[in-house]
Amino acid sequence: MKCRSFNRWLTLLLLGTSSLLGVSAQAADEAANALINRLSTEVLVSIKANPSVRTGDVANIVALVDATVMPHMDFKRMTASAVGPAWRQASPEQQKRLQEEFKTLLVRTYAGAVAQAADLKVVVKPLRATPQDTEVVVRTEIQGRGDPVQLDYRLEKTSGDGAGWKIYNLNVMGVWLVETYRSQFAQEVNTKGVDGLIATLADRNKSNASKG
Repeated sequence: MKCRSFNRWLTLLLLGTSSLLGVSAQAADEAANALINRLSTEVLVSIKANPSVRTGDVANIVALVDATVMPHMDFKRMTASAVGPAWRQASPEQQKRLQEEFKTLLVRTYAGAVAQAADLKVVVKPLRATPQDTEVVVRTEIQGRGDPVQLDYRLEKTSGDGAGWKIYNLNVMGVWLVETYRSQFAQEVNTKGVDGLIATLADRNKSNASKG
């Protein structure tokens, strides 16, 4: 998959993920698809009403993503799955750095094209699951510019503090995010080790930041 195409669908993926805005206490008892359906409208309205976000103000976009998207993702699980077997061999400090750099990579990709959100609509499809399921796939469609884009979420229902549905993988046009990065990260780890992967991600993030 070419870099430009990958960044395009990853941007759409993250725009869809941002539908998890402002989860309230009732979210712990909501069906996963009902949660995404209810909140997707709220975030799109917020983006349309915020000129600085629509025009690509990076600082405001990063703040928006940190406040609304990331709290509702199981980012440790996502990073561990993307890194693969090397995750278990990494030290706690290396695991922390990997999570930080992976998060930054996704946030900056989002920031690069978040203005498109004003023209998007999220359609949530019926959920194929039972009330007892703790892991589900929620299928949605992103409609707007060009052809519709199929976006699927894998979510796990958590308990305890912050109980509710957490995203741990996403799929756009038949490609799962974690698996896509796993193949890229494996090449880096095999040639440069875990520290080499961290350095590569950090360099990519610095390059993205310099481009605004």
